[in-house]
Amino acid sequence: MNTVPAMVSTKDLAYLEDMMNWNYTMSKKAYHYSTEVTDEALKEAFLSLANTCKEHYEKLLQALSIGGSNE
Repeated sequence: MNTVPAMVSTKDLAYLEDMMNWNYTMSKKAYHYSTEVTDEALKEAFLSLANTCKEHYEKLLQALSIGGSNE
């Protein structure tokens, strides 16, 4: 499904909230872990994960902000 419905059910909203919370929390944890490790490869991997989770969070937020306009 590539379009956002005009109305989001309570169950869908709860699912979206869970996905946003998971991505937000994982992004924060990955960033924190990147500051704790000394291995540069691990640091880069954690930062990459943090950025990916942040992007997913922002895409979910954007989908909700345009609502049913499907632009």
